[in-house]
Amino acid sequence: MSPTPADVRSLLGYLNWKRGHVLGILDGLDDAALRRPVLPSAWTPVGLVHHLAVDVERFWFGAVFGAEPDAIASFDVPGDAWQVAGERPVAEVFDLYRAETARADALIGSADPGQGPRWWPGHRDDSPPGTLRDAIVHVLVETATHAGHLDAVRELIDGRQFLVMDGSS
Repeated sequence: MSPTPADVRSLLGYLNWKRGHVLGILDGLDDAALRRPVLPSAWTPVGLVHHLAVDVERFWFGAVFGAEPDAIASFDVPGDAWQVAGERPVAEVFDLYRAETARADALIGSADPGQGPRWWPGHRDDSPPGTLRDAIVHVLVETATHAGHLDAVRELIDGRQFLVMDGSS
């Protein structure tokens, strides 16, 4: 059965919820906390947001399914999207994430959910998802996973929890 626009709208609703979770759990942290590695792997909260903007949203939607020349070109030069230069303003990274998600939403809204990938980098040893719907599921899972990482880091930084279940419901 082919994916339907209603199926994609539902998935996009969940994806937007998790995108909001990523930004919401970081709300109120100052620049120093956003740039501070908390775990032994040394990634930072702002680095994770940059990774989501570039390696996830831009890659899967702009490059793989949108075949947008500027998105594809951004993967011609090797880089580490997890690293954010110290002079780059944190607000700029958050704005980039918002811009890439808006760009992705526009592509998703105008494409056939059953559309296959339009570009795939030759250096990867895996296969692209079969349909745009499959890519949305992939991005949803990756975003939700990273939102969980940010939950743990935020709790280690200052004790704040994003979704608190108090047992009263």
